Amino acid sequence: MYNFSLNKVLHEKLVFYKIDIAKKDSDFYARFLTNLSVIDILYKELYGHLENAETTFNGLLDTIVHAYKKRSSTLQKKDLKKLEKGKWFLSNELAGMSLYVDRFCGSLQNLESKLDYFSELGVNLLHLMPLFESPEGESDGGYAVSDFRKVNQKFGNIEDLLKLQNEMQAKDMYLMIDIVLNHTSHHHEWAIKAKQGDSLYQDYYYMYDDRTIPNNFEKSMPEIFPESSPGSFSYDADSKKWVMTVFHNYQWDLNFTNPAVLNSMLDTIFFYANLGVDILRIDAPAFIWKQMGTTCQNLPQAHTLLRLIKQCVEVATPGMALLGEAIVAPAAIMEYFGNGIFKAQECDFAYNATNMALQWDALATGDTRVMLAAQHVLTKKPEGVSWITYTRCHDDIGLGFDDYMIEQAGFNPFHHRQFLKNYYSANYPGSPSRGALFSSNPKTGDARISGSLASLCGLEKALEINDNNAISIAVQKILLMQAMSFFAGGIPMVFYGDEVGYTNDYSYLNDTAKSYDNRWMHRPMIDWKKNKRKNEEGTVEQQIFSGIQKLLKIRKQLPQIADHSNSKWMSSHNIHVAGFVRELEGKKIFCIFNFSHIIANLKWVAFKENGAKEGDVLVDQYTLEQYTLGKDQEFLSIAPYSFMILK
Repeated sequence: MYNFSLNKVLHEKLVFYKIDIAKKDSDFYARFLTNLSVIDILYKELYGHLENAETTFNGLLDTIVHAYKKRSSTLQKKDLKKLEKGKWFLSNELAGMSLYVDRFCGSLQNLESKLDYFSELGVNLLHLMPLFESPEGESDGGYAVSDFRKVNQKFGNIEDLLKLQNEMQAKDMYLMIDIVLNHTSHHHEWAIKAKQGDSLYQDYYYMYDDRTIPNNFEKSMPEIFPESSPGSFSYDADSKKWVMTVFHNYQWDLNFTNPAVLNSMLDTIFFYANLGVDILRIDAPAFIWKQMGTTCQNLPQAHTLLRLIKQCVEVATPGMALLGEAIVAPAAIMEYFGNGIFKAQECDFAYNATNMALQWDALATGDTRVMLAAQHVLTKKPEGVSWITYTRCHDDIGLGFDDYMIEQAGFNPFHHRQFLKNYYSANYPGSPSRGALFSSNPKTGDARISGSLASLCGLEKALEINDNNAISIAVQKILLMQAMSFFAGGIPMVFYGDEVGYTNDYSYLNDTAKSYDNRWMHRPMIDWKKNKRKNEEGTVEQQIFSGIQKLLKIRKQLPQIADHSNSKWMSSHNIHVAGFVRELEGKKIFCIFNFSHIIANLKWVAFKENGAKEGDVLVDQYTLEQYTLGKDQEFLSIAPYSFMILK
């Protein structure tokens, strides 16, 4: 949409900043012109009613120009290469690992020496968990940031990060880091000034003289951590005000209804982009806009804000993709990709938390019907955006799928969820899992699940009792879970330690800053003597590492696995088996998973329904075994907790 007045303002601004719109900076100018009207519309939707809207909008445009001017020629060239590829991040050649630098290897300098370890595994994207300054004892794992631009000294410094990033670029590796948009630490400079009575910075937060407004907010706001941090407001004795603290009392929620907050945080986003970040993980985007009388989650304005940020990033730093960490109900997750005219124009990635939880559902029950009941929602993901797929991450496991999906599978939702919680917290007879319930809410009965991939799959218990058969089953379960997340569609993200089967780390109980939060049991301290056992034939570490290594190698050899929204789930012919077809240019890959402890038979008609013909030969890319399609009622036998990637 052409807007003469708006374009004139932009042209004058670019001349003032000496932007060469005819030659050197012509691509930037073209992007800015293309996105300008949309940026204006989105901005007015949020802030157009404010008296100072024109001034703050000008500040936003300045922020975009400054970000571009600070972008190195190397990164600008990388931007253009990515733009030439189209949606570079849809590639089947990308595979990631998320890790805490200090718990993985101590420091950023040490991490540089581990790059060959990732290459050996097949990982070329690193998600480094929160790196920036966060107060010891009040860090929330690094998500309570006191300085967005200063690397926490326990990891090193900003120069170490830049050196690591340069080494990663030389090895064709990609970098992902977090930004916490929703809140700051109460030790952040803005919060300190607010405590001192500076009204400018008090407006950066939700601060009130008494409980009247907080009480009205809390009438409709659910508690996030009812055990450790009940309520959504905390009293600050310094300012004598009540402050919104949705997560913990030391995390002050930013007030994005103030456009100065947006401009400040957008500048921070561009700071990360100009460090060379390829994917920026936006933490907790569902919470970034608050409105009384609502849950203050997933509000329309939050989506408008994310779309505005996306448009600005496309102009100044187009090589950086955005990941929205929205761990919400299946239909709500889809909203973070954008809809209507903004379809595929909000976040480039979202976590497929639903399918992750459904995998754990199927593993506990041996029944895939709930998993299949959810796919009609998940397969609506638009073309051009993608998932981060995973079996475990730093966070807990929430059973975030809908009750109707459970009912559709023939189960009672309440009893089914109770079973899952008991099964994974070792409170169900015969369960091999060793996990724990996190954030139990006695009022609602809600709870989430903590525990490492290996412990939840039974490896911890099997090793304790020294049962070789149980160990083999646990290893098979681990590889089954990873295989589904690697091939379902999106970038697979291995959580550090899972590649060699780390079980729960209970040392957190001896640390007063962590002991209240059992999620630390699945955030291990890496013992590199244990990791070196990946080279010893027959060890658990070797079996898991080599299995994951093989899966990632297969993934990179199959162009059908690139995420072109080309997954079709097979209809259920056996409740123990889930399967989907990935197709590209007429060539199909059948991915089959048996979540049961018994052999499962899948009739050949299931393949014929998806274009295969009698007599076709399918080759399992993992075992290289061949299978010839027989008659409709003949079948393929799949071993317990086994999978097949059939080409």
